[in-house]
Amino acid sequence: MSLNHTPSSERLHIALFGKRNVGKSSVINAITNQQLSIVSEYEGTTTDPVYKAMEILPMGPVVLIDTAGLDDEGSLGALRIQKTYQVLNKTDIAVLIVDSSKGMAELDLKLIARFKAKKLPFVVVFNKSDLCTPAIPHDIKEHCIAVSAKSGTNIPELRQLIANQIPASQPEVPLVADLLEPSDLAVLVIPIDSAAPKGRLILPQQQTIRAILEAEAISIVTKENQLKETLASLGKKPKLVITDSQAFKQVAADTPPDVLLTSFSILFARYKGNLELAVQGAKILDTLKDNDSVLISEGCTHHRQCDDIGTVKLPRWIHNYTKKDINFAFTSGTEFSQDLSKYKLIIHCGGCMLNEREMKHRIAIATEQQVPITNYGTAIAYMNGILKRSVEAFPHIAMQLER
Repeated sequence: MSLNHTPSSERLHIALFGKRNVGKSSVINAITNQQLSIVSEYEGTTTDPVYKAMEILPMGPVVLIDTAGLDDEGSLGALRIQKTYQVLNKTDIAVLIVDSSKGMAELDLKLIARFKAKKLPFVVVFNKSDLCTPAIPHDIKEHCIAVSAKSGTNIPELRQLIANQIPASQPEVPLVADLLEPSDLAVLVIPIDSAAPKGRLILPQQQTIRAILEAEAISIVTKENQLKETLASLGKKPKLVITDSQAFKQVAADTPPDVLLTSFSILFARYKGNLELAVQGAKILDTLKDNDSVLISEGCTHHRQCDDIGTVKLPRWIHNYTKKDINFAFTSGTEFSQDLSKYKLIIHCGGCMLNEREMKHRIAIATEQQVPITNYGTAIAYMNGILKRSVEAFPHIAMQLER
């Protein structure tokens, strides 16, 4: 796969912050050698965060985020500032832009304090250095650089300084490779119904197929009503069956007990979330009472189909399982409440459209507020009585269900 086709959720997220008219958009254009952001002499030209996926050497595939000024004014300005601060939750490297002729303001210092509190790598860019020599604070000198977006001064050095902030590689949690040996068969069950996108597979399915191929294993794709026939036609037993969560019950019935079974959603809970917490959170379904509130949250925004899994199927399945009158709330995309105190349980999607930092930020909010969190696949498997079987590939997690 070309780096240019790397999903946005797998790219390094670099966000530019600062007051109005300090040159955030100009710096982005200079870094990329493209006119990606609108530049104007008027304050407040950038109103909402602007995202651009691209490749920048020496950083590789990235998402650049241009944000609104943190000193915006009025009721709309307050909303723009709120949107800007939300970007911090998905930022891997923060870039603070300061006007060299004005120096650092209290707002800039407070933002740096936020970076440090979040343990977020950051760079401070003193733009417009062609107008004057900036006063660079000694205590953050190693994070700072003076540039001129207008003349191009120190722009290559800025690219390198940002690249230097990339966190040292941590041991990656594999999506599926550690479950397979070369030449193993993995069967993927993908329903094609009214809610399936026309003419394409969804991102978790695409990424799982790619991960299987990279493991030198063999992927076989079928529909839920063809699984029995598919398994019978194979020359050898598959190592693993991975299903879309909504077909869990039927797939579990049709998969031999000596074949590992899991779902795309459970794999993604382990890959960029916390599968242990998801398993524990699913158990809360047994404790729900009438009038309890449950938040169902999705990381993407898409057109709702008539039988949408998040807003229609899950509430129906939960009602049938608990026999309780539950109050459901729904969020999607960047919407995620900072106050979760009214919810007894959060059920999140697999998070394929969110980067790891944002998914773990959401989990951290829930954990800090002591609100259990699980995800679609884990909850569906639990309600169908097959969760233990669905995590047998991860013995230390399966043991939780024996306690």
